Amino acid sequence: METGSRFLDALQTHVLVGDGAMGTQGQKIGLEPGGSGELWNIEKPRKVLRIQRQYVEAGADCLTTNTFGASRIMLKRHGCDDVSGVNRRGVEIARQAFGNRQGFVLGNIGPFGGLMEPHGDIAEGVVRDAFEEQAESLVSAGIDAIIIETQTSFEELGLAIEASQKAGVSCVIASLAFDEMRNKGDIKTMMGISPDDAAVFMRDADVDVLALNCGSGVDVRWAADAVTRYRAVCDRPTMAQPNAGLPELENGQVVYKMDPEEMVADLQQLLDAKVNVVGGCCGSTPSHIAAIRRIVDVHNNELAAMA
Repeated sequence: METGSRFLDALQTHVLVGDGAMGTQGQKIGLEPGGSGELWNIEKPRKVLRIQRQYVEAGADCLTTNTFGASRIMLKRHGCDDVSGVNRRGVEIARQAFGNRQGFVLGNIGPFGGLMEPHGDIAEGVVRDAFEEQAESLVSAGIDAIIIETQTSFEELGLAIEASQKAGVSCVIASLAFDEMRNKGDIKTMMGISPDDAAVFMRDADVDVLALNCGSGVDVRWAADAVTRYRAVCDRPTMAQPNAGLPELENGQVVYKMDPEEMVADLQQLLDAKVNVVGGCCGSTPSHIAAIRRIVDVHNNELAAMA
């Protein structure tokens, strides 16, 4: 796919800026806790467009589609069976958000929200089919890449990678969620996977971009550590989307209090680790992305001057 190769080509010349959170931004304008923000693609598309346009105006080069929970398994829990429609509209809204500006649309596939047999009650084949259906819907709608986000186990990640590759997308981004292990001075996923082991798995699975997002306590400095460890295993592009600090509960609402300047205070460490795409995850806002954009522009100008 031409657009996919255009995205990978762009990563070779300069650092791209991703977008920020969708879920926490949606909650600010009416998304109820536990509600399906993905259904807004059909029911309230203007609200999705409003959030994504704000990220474009803040300087995002890449928008992830509002399809994190748009697999059949996830949508069924909200009484929806229009997998193709929800995913297609997610892609269309992201394209619309860019307007006349050039940008990349990353088709977002999140976890299916459960455990597979024998640890859980969902058969592997059901998960495989759900990922394949979602990946095919995103690719047919014309995405530039698929990003598989917030993964914690190799079993689920592997199924999503295979589904994306089967769908024919030319760029697969695989993103794991690491948590800070405070007593051990390290980060691992909920299932005990280290960045080093994750890099080996993603390299062997022929992933195009090695990424990380979300994760408790994983700030920009930890993201730089993970990217460095990824690059020690293979030289493929990397992407990082840390949260805007730790979640706190206020008046029954989950909030993130890290301000933009605090979030980007250590961004140079991540850029020095040679990250290729940097954005934000939970709690990050257009203001956070604008702060990232400012620093990335200086970095890109310095790279261009040295070329």
